Amino acid sequence: MKNTRLALTLSLILIPILILAACGSPSTPAPQAESPASDSACPQPSPKVEVTSKEFNMYTWSNYIPEDIKSCFEDVYGIKINHDTFASQSELLAKLERGASGYDVVQPSDDMVQLMVGQGLFAELDKNQLPVMSNFNPAFLNPAFDPNNVYSLPYQGGSTGIVYNTKTIKTPPTSYADLWNAEYTGRIIAVDDARTMITITLLTLGYDANSTDPAQLDEAKAKLKELTANILVFDSDSPKTALLAGDVDLGVIWSTEAFTTTNENPDFAYVYPKEGVILWQDNFAIMKDAPHSDAAYAWLNYLNQADVFWMVMRDNSGANPNAAAVDFAKANQADIYNNFMGSNITNIPSDAVTNGHWLKALTPENASIFDQMWVEVK
Repeated sequence: MKNTRLALTLSLILIPILILAACGSPSTPAPQAESPASDSACPQPSPKVEVTSKEFNMYTWSNYIPEDIKSCFEDVYGIKINHDTFASQSELLAKLERGASGYDVVQPSDDMVQLMVGQGLFAELDKNQLPVMSNFNPAFLNPAFDPNNVYSLPYQGGSTGIVYNTKTIKTPPTSYADLWNAEYTGRIIAVDDARTMITITLLTLGYDANSTDPAQLDEAKAKLKELTANILVFDSDSPKTALLAGDVDLGVIWSTEAFTTTNENPDFAYVYPKEGVILWQDNFAIMKDAPHSDAAYAWLNYLNQADVFWMVMRDNSGANPNAAAVDFAKANQADIYNNFMGSNITNIPSDAVTNGHWLKALTPENASIFDQMWVEVK
């Protein structure tokens, strides 16, 4: 999700998130290594599943799948990948609702999984065709938006917390509620996302993250309007830019953007708010009318091999659900593993996940209410 991506691994255990928004959209990948594996040899499928299809159609977030993995899949299976991309979940849904067909695999985020399952768009996963299930950290499985992973498998995720400049902020924030501190007037950048900002406000009021109660939303609207005095700019595309330029000192941003910010300027720190952080997760799902379902299962198994998925860790800053891949990186790619483990953004504390909040899909009516609230607040 989120035009940005996060890299997560183990704290005391590997933690899921998720996360995971969309809501938002994926972000800037790190530079790629020179080869997908030693001596540029592609890892062989283990096990190699039987496939008769000669092509495979995939629709995912843009700039999110390592090219090495796609090339190797085509090489080892002799299958051509036809890969379309989207920049937002609304684009994904709109295209499918307009009747686009022929896709085998798509990559929705958490709340969109729930919505698309409700529309009957996905096939139930045949776990007998997914021996790779044993590679996943159980903490990433059985998410609230898809209990027992009936329809989806995790890819990467993240959180939406607070990043701040430790050199310029006198009173460090510890909660979403702290954002209303008068000390922060005109010093905050926040994602331009109705669902995220309204949810944050609901949490500060002690309400459920997924509340659609009219009275609670009215209260949140008034409180959120007060926060606009502290927000200099709204930006979902690249909030890190204003932070790194020194235009603002705090950000309510996707963890993936925060990861880049803290990497480029160590003076910034990331905070998991006391109310519980918003979690998001991007996932793979097989379409109900997939014309090449055998290739779809081959893809999901190959992608999630330990000696393949580590490339996702290498190229993206997303939460990693693949315990086997993390172990592989530890044994074979020390620099990648150490960088992955070295940040509290990528290495999410277990209590942050336990106390975090997953967003549920809104009905069209409630989505319209949230959008109108956002227009009136801004």
